[in-house]
Amino acid sequence: MTRRLRFNGTGSGVNGCPSIHEDVDTGEVIVHGPALTDPDDIARLRHLNEGEVPIVVPRELLVDFGPKEVVRVPNIIGLDEFDRLFTQFEHTAWRLETRRRYASDELTDTYAQFTCGEPVDWQGVDAEWCAERGEQTALGKRFERVRIVDNPPTAGQLYLLDNARRNSAVGEKILNLRREDADRLGLPAEDFWIFDSRLVALLNFDDADNLVSVELITEPAAVLRYAMTRDAALHHALPYEEFAARLTAHKD
Repeated sequence: MTRRLRFNGTGSGVNGCPSIHEDVDTGEVIVHGPALTDPDDIARLRHLNEGEVPIVVPRELLVDFGPKEVVRVPNIIGLDEFDRLFTQFEHTAWRLETRRRYASDELTDTYAQFTCGEPVDWQGVDAEWCAERGEQTALGKRFERVRIVDNPPTAGQLYLLDNARRNSAVGEKILNLRREDADRLGLPAEDFWIFDSRLVALLNFDDADNLVSVELITEPAAVLRYAMTRDAALHHALPYEEFAARLTAHKD
């Protein structure tokens, strides 16, 4: 089975070598860089077995992007603390949405209206949430999302494409990215928020697509990985209006 590898980072600003990847299932670390080729140096290495290749990496690469503990213990926060992040951040809150459905959406009246083919009147829906978003954007703060969409889109993804009208009305910037483009870019299949480019709230879901916990990530190298994902997604995503128009044109 092909490994699910996560790019941790590189010590090079030019050619991406040497670099560190991590197997998200096993926790194993893969390091690549220039090979050690001098025969005298190789002869001095202990326990170098047949088939093994010695490589040379700067110490900073391991310090910056290698695991800091044998078994990582996630910092799980309560939903009240998670909610406070949306008023306590200073500049930007950015979300990546990668799932094909969200169980919480399907419990709403608006989802029932949408799936029945009825026009959804988003005005007045979740008034408290909208008021809070409006207050924060009035302070000059930015909310942005990139939503991944399959081909063809799922019912849940089409619902959120319609829902983008409500989010935009309260100041959020909503963009969409096709799944094949996300896969080509190597974006992780994770849902998360980045606040002020300094902390990440990783959203954990169960197999039934229910949000079960929120993990707070503050380790700088880990936050950088999510920021790199954000930059790649933003570069290739389209505003939801343009994305929806292309989707409609493709159907026609």
